[in-house]
Amino acid sequence: MHYFSPDFSFFDNSIVAGMAQQQGDEMEYAADDNEMAEVEDDMYFSGRVFGDSESESDDDDEYDSMENRMTDTSAAEARKGKDIQGIPWDRLSISREKYRQTRLEQYKNYENIPHSGERSEKECTPTHRGGKYYDFWQNTRSVKSTILHFQLRNLVWATSKHDVYLVSSYSIIHWSSLNSKRSEILNVSGHVAPCEKHPGSLLEGFTQTQISTLAVRDKLLIAGGFQGELICKYVDRPGVSFCSRTTYDDNAITNAVEIYDHPSGAVHFMASNNDCGVRDFDMERFQLSKHFSFSWPVNHTSLSPDGKLVVIVGDNPEGILVDSQTGKTVKPLCGHLDYSFASAWHPDGRIFATGNQDKTCRVWDVRNLSKSIAVLKGNLGAIRSIRFTSDGRFMAMAEPADFVHLYDAQSGFEKEQEINFFGEISGVSFSPDTESLFIGVWDRTYGSLLQYNRRRNYMYLDCM
Repeated sequence: MHYFSPDFSFFDNSIVAGMAQQQGDEMEYAADDNEMAEVEDDMYFSGRVFGDSESESDDDDEYDSMENRMTDTSAAEARKGKDIQGIPWDRLSISREKYRQTRLEQYKNYENIPHSGERSEKECTPTHRGGKYYDFWQNTRSVKSTILHFQLRNLVWATSKHDVYLVSSYSIIHWSSLNSKRSEILNVSGHVAPCEKHPGSLLEGFTQTQISTLAVRDKLLIAGGFQGELICKYVDRPGVSFCSRTTYDDNAITNAVEIYDHPSGAVHFMASNNDCGVRDFDMERFQLSKHFSFSWPVNHTSLSPDGKLVVIVGDNPEGILVDSQTGKTVKPLCGHLDYSFASAWHPDGRIFATGNQDKTCRVWDVRNLSKSIAVLKGNLGAIRSIRFTSDGRFMAMAEPADFVHLYDAQSGFEKEQEINFFGEISGVSFSPDTESLFIGVWDRTYGSLLQYNRRRNYMYLDCM
């Protein structure tokens, strides 16, 4: 994984600022060289949102007054023609369709291996678009989702069809769509220390943790940080239960966390780190139970439903399927052309998927891993997040920006619904009951939380 010292200035840009500059059909959104000084090469943020932030200062008052007039968008308003993000296209000098086309043509996908996106196209599986599986429900502008690392997008987690947790600057926020209430669950801008004593817990805690990844399941919340930090908190208890630093390696960033039920009945979580390690923690005893090392930085792991196999992907075109007890390789996963940052298992324990910077998601069947059974193509860039519904019916595949694809797994991934908007994607999450899909959108002005609800035959109630 590309490593750099994070800086909030990377993200000081705005859809409104970018579009207010437009004259006729000309669009300009090259990256600000000063903003990108921390990042090598032409980062993928060079095509990130609606414009170059350099020119924002001239019209700040105009943008601020426009932002103050912005409101949330409901399903009823969207049916009447309102843009789901509240972008006032009728007041802009470019149409949504024209801007979408320009985005598709000019967005730069970040690649560790040059031209991987172009070379992957010939293998892609044709799909039928036009599916309608989830309907837009609401866009909440008061919930601002933020991103600290351009490759890590696991920062949104739903625990019910109404409850979702996300990272907003130095805070982890809970949002209830049922009562439209926003509350801060954990603030890591200052000093955070555990209020419980467990062997191996860092009692001194951490200061100013920069959150790189998040996982929430049931009542357990785990945040990973740029210096290998792990902060464990039960959302129904005051304080923090456990703090650990996985490694003191210079390249220690916690890339991903997965919470799961161990066969013993205890809750465990697995952490993937840039020091090439995968660590398993027992949350009943708050102890490190396993530590496996690999030959390249691990960006994401997914444990099979039966707990026997783990998908490992990272800074290597080939992923691996390993034995969860020994860490030994069962089978290599050959096909991707760049580094991978996402993985997920289908609930049936037979199918799993991996997401890569070559703009593809590959779907695999454990019964025959000689080749993937489907190669699904993104529009703009890398596949940074993958999620299956708990019933196995649908799979969500998120690009870095603008597009979330929903595939019908029952049809063999041949049918899809494409959700499109404008802005960077901080994460996607289905609710455990499959009824809701939440999408975090980062932007200085239009940052928000999108909610889609599963299409049901009784949706006529909404019309009433």
